[in-house]
Amino acid sequence: MVRSFKTEEEIIALSNSTSFGLMAGVFTQDINKALRVASDFDSGMVGVNCVSLMMMTAPFGGSKESGIGRECGEYALRAFTEPKTIMINLTY
Repeated sequence: MVRSFKTEEEIIALSNSTSFGLMAGVFTQDINKALRVASDFDSGMVGVNCVSLMMMTAPFGGSKESGIGRECGEYALRAFTEPKTIMINLTY
């Protein structure tokens, strides 16, 4: 859904009022505004001048009813594995 807005606060409140939070997008030529708005969105991912990009090394996942946890990259390894320490004394 594409929405126009008058203030950043208005669009952030509107965006965060949904029960989903997989991905949001910010389209602007002002990188400072993009980063400011992106950090305030309650979503797992935010694209700046793009949406729906997926890189295997970047965590993929949402918030709210769009899921819990992250897939891909190091985050997936942490989520789907249980570390175990094995100690070996070779001087026995």
